[in-house]
Amino acid sequence: MEFEGYCVKDRKKVVVKNGEVKTTENGRKMVQGVCPNCGTKVTRFLPGDKKK
Repeated sequence: MEFEGYCVKDRKKVVVKNGEVKTTENGRKMVQGVCPNCGTKVTRFLPGDKKK
């Protein structure tokens, strides 16, 4: 999965290829991949159902 995320090490948005959809311990979905510039792990949370 290709997504755009923020690399903390490079301090800019990057396009990450081969991202994997994962679920956190509390049930939130996120995409995780590797920055193409520096190799740092980049994470982006996906929108989901809002719980009230």
